[in-house]
Amino acid sequence: MAVEELQSIIKRCQILEEQDFKEEDFGLFQLAGQRCIDEGHIEQLVEIIQNEKNKVIINNMGWNLVGPVVRCLLWNKEDEKRKHYFLMLDLLVKLCNPKELLLGLLELIEEPSGKQISQIILLLLQPLQTVIQKLRNNKAYSVGLALSTLWSQLSLLPVPYSKEQIQTDDYGLCQCCKALIEFTKPFVEEVINDKENSVESENEKLKDELLKFCFKSLKCPLLTAQFFEQSKEAGNDPLRCFASEIIGFLSAIGHPFPKMIFNHGRKKKTWDYLEFEEEEDKQLADSMASLAYLVFVQGISIDQLPMVLSPSYLLQFNMGHIEVFLQRTEESVFSKGVDLLENGLLRIEDNSLLHQYLEIKSFLTVPQGLVKVMTLCPIETLKTHDNKWFTGPQLISLLDLVLFLPEGAETDLLQNSDRIMASLNLLRYLVIKDNEKDNQTGLWTELGKIENNFLKPLHTGLNMSKAHYEAEIKNSQENSQDVQKSKDLCSVTVGGEEIPNMPPEMQLKVLHSALFTFDLIESVLARVEELIEIKTKSTPEENIGIK
Repeated sequence: MAVEELQSIIKRCQILEEQDFKEEDFGLFQLAGQRCIDEGHIEQLVEIIQNEKNKVIINNMGWNLVGPVVRCLLWNKEDEKRKHYFLMLDLLVKLCNPKELLLGLLELIEEPSGKQISQIILLLLQPLQTVIQKLRNNKAYSVGLALSTLWSQLSLLPVPYSKEQIQTDDYGLCQCCKALIEFTKPFVEEVINDKENSVESENEKLKDELLKFCFKSLKCPLLTAQFFEQSKEAGNDPLRCFASEIIGFLSAIGHPFPKMIFNHGRKKKTWDYLEFEEEEDKQLADSMASLAYLVFVQGISIDQLPMVLSPSYLLQFNMGHIEVFLQRTEESVFSKGVDLLENGLLRIEDNSLLHQYLEIKSFLTVPQGLVKVMTLCPIETLKTHDNKWFTGPQLISLLDLVLFLPEGAETDLLQNSDRIMASLNLLRYLVIKDNEKDNQTGLWTELGKIENNFLKPLHTGLNMSKAHYEAEIKNSQENSQDVQKSKDLCSVTVGGEEIPNMPPEMQLKVLHSALFTFDLIESVLARVEELIEIKTKSTPEENIGIK
């Protein structure tokens, strides 16, 4: 019944001119074709599509059948009729209006979610490529629209993190990346081959669309992607291969990566996409950082770099990219900033950095970002136990800068209270975490020096400071009645400096606040000394649970 109904519609449309087709005809054709598919009349439908007499009708209306055919291919994985579905899809791609077909295919790609995203992309990439290549006008726009739609859908897929996740590829992202490269290659080759023959403006538009796609790919999935170690396995890493191809595309369309990354962020640039850079500045910063990581840490196409560049220059230029990485909160991203910084520093000889570099903003912000990673990151791999810089002599050299009073017992404890409290809390943490028997930090070897240079002078300074402020409070209280009678402001001298004029009540609050600060320091100091005493007298088993 469905086949006869479709043939009746076709017979009526065969006597009409193309321009006389009505919207009603399109709707009836789609409904009848859908019923043929639902009822399993696939072979008869294929014959109708192949019939030369129906060529004009299929060219105008056939694209409406692509959706039902694609859904059958997705749902009926084991169906014996799949070969007929594939044949029908190929025929429709070959015979239908490419402009309408392009929009229909992109709508189908935008529909699914979850794991179905990769399934439909892998199914439709080849037909989509064929359709675009058939277009005579606005090919650059069509390529850009297709790449943008594909990228938007792929960006919804989770990026595999571990080697096992990359190998299993549950969501199909790695397969899609590989297929997407094959989809894009003909258009890259078209730019290369048509540099002299094609219309210049159309060729430049196509280059623009390909450039945007490369930048987007550098951000997603490559910004968060993890890669196998550089070994024999690296060649089997699908995301690394994808990165290599993307960098190759950049060079092929006339934008080699050294030219781009060395000029990104400069006021005077030597490449021509200023408007794009200004519009997409944040995205471009992420993309350029990703590109720098791929080149310098992963070594992809690093042989294209000029050999004359000094290690200090490379570090200077990479600091901006490192800053971008460290601003992110995902471990897969900020860990790349740490790797890129390490890569740059290992190239440089000790004591070779110029002090003028401190005038560059990123040389100040990157260490701040590292502090955040060290203090807030819960990932053990970034604070590993075997890091020599935080154990033994290397740690002690850092503690010497922290556990001391600049002027000994005469140090202004109020002025330095924040620093002193931070130092005491650090010492308290180290005493709790490290046992005298293990002595991983080297703290217990240097305990005598710490007591003489920091703890004992701090005791003396606290006693002197508290006595001084208590005397000032007493003097202020004794003189308060005379001051209240005259209603004048009074002044108090503390530590050789005069506190600005203020009412007596306010002066007393300031002095009491200082005493409270000293009491707080004293309480933490007492707890540190108590912990040291417990640790030095107890066994390792008894130390468990000390806080």
